[in-house]
Amino acid sequence: MFRSLTLSLCAVALANLVSLPAKAETAILAGGCFWCVESDLEAVPGVRDVVSGYAGGTSQNPTYKSYEKGGHREVVKVDFDEAKLSYRELVDIFLRTIDVTDAGGQFCDRGHAYSSALYPLTDAQAKEARAAVTEAAKDLGGNIATPVEGSALFWPAEDYHQGYYKSDTRTLTRFGYVTRASAYKGYRKACGRDAQVKKVWGKQAYKGVSKGGHGS
Repeated sequence: MFRSLTLSLCAVALANLVSLPAKAETAILAGGCFWCVESDLEAVPGVRDVVSGYAGGTSQNPTYKSYEKGGHREVVKVDFDEAKLSYRELVDIFLRTIDVTDAGGQFCDRGHAYSSALYPLTDAQAKEARAAVTEAAKDLGGNIATPVEGSALFWPAEDYHQGYYKSDTRTLTRFGYVTRASAYKGYRKACGRDAQVKKVWGKQAYKGVSKGGHGS
């Protein structure tokens, strides 16, 4: 009886252990067009969710029409499973999906709103972010234009921006009505994002981009 009770308790403990939620962690990253960053990072193993939005400015409740005037950047909020992907690993991957040498924006999108940045949310993240930037500079043999900023409040973008790169919703373009996914694909290719990342990083470009990412 005692042995049966012990086995039962062990089974309950094991069941509780298995049902424990993944260790969730959050990162805020700016890498130019948030549609593109969302597309790249959602494909990374260990990433649970990516939300496009705005951060880093002074205005409250920014919208797509107002965020630039408020000093915000386009950013993504990444929720990931720390048991599968560390913050440092995520940042290392992210840096290799963007042009870290460009201080004036990203690719064809120019200005502060499209410039890259890291927004660590804790002291530990800040330490890891700085280490990742230092390593990136060493790998490229030069200075990195991607700053490590202070913690910033994240504001989610409008619903139609979320998952834009894979949306079947049709939208009007100069080529007529096409799906948002098709419009995104054409924009990304025309913007030269993947080609420039390969030029900057070479073989170190993250494989999701080096194979053309979602923009090929």
